[in-house]
Amino acid sequence: MSIRNASCSRAGGSPALVRRRPLAAAIVLGLLLPLGAQAQTAKEIELEARVAELERMVQQLVEQQAAPTATPAPVAPVGVAPAATSPAQAEATPAIQTQPILTGSPEGARFSYGGFIKLDAMTTDTSDGEIVDGSAGRLFYVPSTIPVTANGAEPDSDPYTDFTAQFSRFWFAADYTSDEGDKFRGYIEADLFGGGSNNIGNETSTNTHGITIRHAFVTWNNWLAGQTWTNFQDTASLPDTVDFLGVTDGTIFVRQAQIRYTNGPWSFSAENPQTLLNAYQGTARGNTGDGVVPDVTGRWTTKGDWGHLSVAGMLRQFKNDDETAGGGAVSVAGKFNLGASDDIRYMVNAGQGIGRYMAFGMGADVVADADGDIEPITAYGLFAGWRHVFSPSLRGNLIYSAAHYDNDPSLTGYGVTERSQSIRANLIYTPFPKLDIGAELSYGERMLEDDREGDLKRIHTTVKYSF
Repeated sequence: MSIRNASCSRAGGSPALVRRRPLAAAIVLGLLLPLGAQAQTAKEIELEARVAELERMVQQLVEQQAAPTATPAPVAPVGVAPAATSPAQAEATPAIQTQPILTGSPEGARFSYGGFIKLDAMTTDTSDGEIVDGSAGRLFYVPSTIPVTANGAEPDSDPYTDFTAQFSRFWFAADYTSDEGDKFRGYIEADLFGGGSNNIGNETSTNTHGITIRHAFVTWNNWLAGQTWTNFQDTASLPDTVDFLGVTDGTIFVRQAQIRYTNGPWSFSAENPQTLLNAYQGTARGNTGDGVVPDVTGRWTTKGDWGHLSVAGMLRQFKNDDETAGGGAVSVAGKFNLGASDDIRYMVNAGQGIGRYMAFGMGADVVADADGDIEPITAYGLFAGWRHVFSPSLRGNLIYSAAHYDNDPSLTGYGVTERSQSIRANLIYTPFPKLDIGAELSYGERMLEDDREGDLKRIHTTVKYSF
């Protein structure tokens, strides 16, 4: 008896235990099968939900294509993957607005916004006394503001420092293409410069500055109407500077109201007329406001892998009371690439009555004689800049600029500017996209017809973030 029990134990247990094993296996199998069915059912439910979501999205696209007032859905920037959205998130997230957020604009118009924040900090040393505090010359290079005193009477002045964020700016644009293919754009741009000393507050406490309109124009296909850069100026040739302009002496630099037509490489404009007059013997200087005939300009531009070249011409009528005179000017400018890391940027200008278009009006357009007749003043200007890219995050520039005026001292007197010149070198570091940190050393000098001269030395730093 004990032997049989022992052998049964070695064989796997008693007969009762053996009979129970098939029953337990059946019970376990019965419990596992529903679980597997439930898991399969959950997967099927998830797949069905995804299919339903895809069908809903396809239906939305079909409805948008069929609707005449629908606008294209926003497209993610190149290189940025759209975030994954679960069906539950899609139901909870409000739909993206597909209509333009522009009151009174055509359906399908596109709105854009941009600008930059710019801090400028500079220390200036001028040989013949300080530049007037709050004036434009304290904030960027304006050669006409370099003080010049009598030889031997130069004051003993120390360097002075200025900080400002006035050159920060912003712009808005609205673009629209009609069903017929006509293209329209409205553009407005402003900064906080306010004319330098034209401040709402003061440097004592608030440093509040007024908003200044830079550009305000509308375009329709090839036509432009409004205020923007003069067609006589090639802005694409301007060097890369820390200073607001830098090459002030020899560059054309005017923004004004105009009507312009552009067709391929050609552009023509009729622009606001204004005569900058030197009174006889330098007793007064200012705008006459008597202009009748617009300034007329024409420009031709050619471009290639080598860079670009532009040639511009301008015809003007000058008027003071009943007296009139005529003048004209030419400008050649461009950029020449010297491989992948270097380029040369340049401009050469010459003409009769070019004064207010060059160097922020350092020289006048015309001068009056003793009888009140007016005569155009011939002037010349140029700049050249070499730009070198050391790395994707570091670049530098070496720049020279100059201007010369053929004054008749018997008419203008000897206290007017005969010439000015400047040289500057800078390094600009871009640690992150859209962020520039720069430093620039500059030297400028201004000479009068009586041989008096004054100079300016400046170290200028900036932090600029574009958006």
